[in-house]
Amino acid sequence: MKKLLILFLLVSSNLIAQNKAFTIDIIWNGTFQPDYLYGLKAMPQSDKYSKIDVNPQKRAYEIGIYNYATLQKETTAFSTANFPNIGYFEYEFSPDEQKIIIGSQIISIYRHSRKGAYYVYNRRTKKLDRIADGMIQEPHFSPDGIKVAYIKDNNLFIKYLRINKTVQITSDGFKNHIINGIPDWVYEEEFGYSQAYEWSPDGQKLAFVKFDESAVPEFSMIRYGYDLYPKVETFKYPKAGEKNSKVSLHYYNINSGKTRKIDLGDYEYIPRIKWIDNDNLSAITLNRLQNHIKLYRYNSRQKKTSVLIERTDEKYIDLEATDNLTFLPDGKFIWSNETSGFNHFYLYNKNGKMIRQITKGNWEITNFYGYDPLLNRIFYQSTEPDSKNRGVYSINLNGKHKKLLSPANGISDAEFSANHKYFINTFSNSTTPYIFTVNLGENGKVIKTIIDNNNLLKKLNDYDLPHKEFTTFKSANGLDLNGYIIKPNDFVPHKKYPVLIYQYSGPNVQTVLNTWNSNFDYYHYLLAQQGYIVVSVDPRGTGGRGAAFKKVTYKQLGKLELEDITAVAKQLGNLPYVDASRIGIWGWSFGGFMASNAILKKSAIFSMAIAVAPVTNWRFYDTVYTERYNGLPADNPGGYDNNSPLFFTNGLKGKFLLIHGSADDNVHTQNSMRLAKELQENDQPFDEMIYADKNHSIYGKKTRHHLFKKMLRYVKENL
Repeated sequence: MKKLLILFLLVSSNLIAQNKAFTIDIIWNGTFQPDYLYGLKAMPQSDKYSKIDVNPQKRAYEIGIYNYATLQKETTAFSTANFPNIGYFEYEFSPDEQKIIIGSQIISIYRHSRKGAYYVYNRRTKKLDRIADGMIQEPHFSPDGIKVAYIKDNNLFIKYLRINKTVQITSDGFKNHIINGIPDWVYEEEFGYSQAYEWSPDGQKLAFVKFDESAVPEFSMIRYGYDLYPKVETFKYPKAGEKNSKVSLHYYNINSGKTRKIDLGDYEYIPRIKWIDNDNLSAITLNRLQNHIKLYRYNSRQKKTSVLIERTDEKYIDLEATDNLTFLPDGKFIWSNETSGFNHFYLYNKNGKMIRQITKGNWEITNFYGYDPLLNRIFYQSTEPDSKNRGVYSINLNGKHKKLLSPANGISDAEFSANHKYFINTFSNSTTPYIFTVNLGENGKVIKTIIDNNNLLKKLNDYDLPHKEFTTFKSANGLDLNGYIIKPNDFVPHKKYPVLIYQYSGPNVQTVLNTWNSNFDYYHYLLAQQGYIVVSVDPRGTGGRGAAFKKVTYKQLGKLELEDITAVAKQLGNLPYVDASRIGIWGWSFGGFMASNAILKKSAIFSMAIAVAPVTNWRFYDTVYTERYNGLPADNPGGYDNNSPLFFTNGLKGKFLLIHGSADDNVHTQNSMRLAKELQENDQPFDEMIYADKNHSIYGKKTRHHLFKKMLRYVKENL
């Protein structure tokens, strides 16, 4: 009898342990944070990699250098134990690996840009010297390792390390007027970079882009802070149809001390520059509508500019798809484009004539890891398994002997050693948290596992994790759309369940990926535990499925996407276990735009919506993004207004929660305020939450806890 009692107690305790419920606090307090390799970087020259370590005994952050083959730590390159004024830091090795730029007190400016106190640490002398007084931006070593270029107060400087001398290259930099060597807001946000200068391979020339934003309209935000009076922050933000910065390309010659402007003819944007060799600089330009791209070569000896490639598109050219321009030692170059209907690599001769298409098929190149001249192979990531997955591959330059170097069922990403002999693969899928392995570049063979996150899986066993079931839905015109369904673990087919649809739906973005859980996923699992079915879908216009699928929404952002999401909602409503009167939708940013349109234009289908940081009229958003996908407002007024939530507030019948951060520099709070104004003036009931001084991500302290608790209550009370 006693044994039976003990057995009963053990079984009971196991059942209790396996039925723990998710809570918002548990989701956002780091309980399910996977182990990760932070600050991981391949060393510039050797078969080694570095990462940031925590030394609890010394209470210090350190840069450890590790051997790819053995995973053994070979040395500590830097430790804050010796420099107590340095807290957590970012770092960059010099090309010879003997010096390190150390960045401390880092302050984020916008999405990519930041400023901080930066130092150069000499591994031989063990000395740490500050690069410049005050806060600077984007310090980077010259290829010869004896100079550092950086930006301070919108001007470009070079510090000569051996003689401790600083030379100021530009002097016209001034806030909200002239920027040298770093991008303006819209370039940083939409072209995805924060450094607008490049060293020549020999370190004797410095090319940079100058931004004249004097004529760009200003946008102002109030920072409420904690003082008696709030502060006004003003910055240049070109909304659709308004003036952009006038950009120009220049280069500074170290030997002559002179700066020269490079003539690139007619263009609107210079989104990329890159040195081909010591004398030749490449530059990419785009016109205002981003459907005409040119690749230029400028010869600094001959002072001559020539066009290597010129290409047009009837809709738009996606710069992200071409963001892998690589020049080979013999002058040939590799570049990708979508002319075949899918993004693929092409090989060109030094004059821009195509030699061959390297990769082919109904799948997309999604990342480029480099070229190995010894093996004559390129390494890349693609959607070849299928659009929900990403694999790491290599292929010969002649397009033959393609090899899969990673697992196919999931998302893999690689960090290759300098000579591509090894790579660290980061793999996950919907049931496998991040696994970090060292693999051979030749064939992908796993040498060792660094992190497997098995402890996280064991922890999640206590929470009876719901299952994410991948499936397909039909679009409004009959295409298969990628989606997933999360059902309650106690799901029974004869019961009627409410459904919440989560989506983003924006151009070239996917929410349906076979990857490990984000905190959003855990929030959806929480909802499933409380009796909701959660669905996500990628409608037409989203990524991973080729140019035709992506570009079909051109000049009508939100129209086809809403048709597809509505079609999916109707399909769900026809299922015997779905309560068609209780279908809700939520999304963030573009997803908030879609959720707003759904509740205002399709209230017969959607009974509840939550829109976080939504665009409510594309006239309010920036030039580069908006005009790429929607054209100019003057040329396409219907494409802007017919899909704008602002003009459909009379259609609100369900429950609507509108959320925004007051300091959102990206999607301005103006969007939600204008929508709220329209709803109020039309006497439409809705709910609203503004997060003071929070940006587009709405985080800081326990803000995320508050946000998701608010959303959870709203779902439970209204769906």
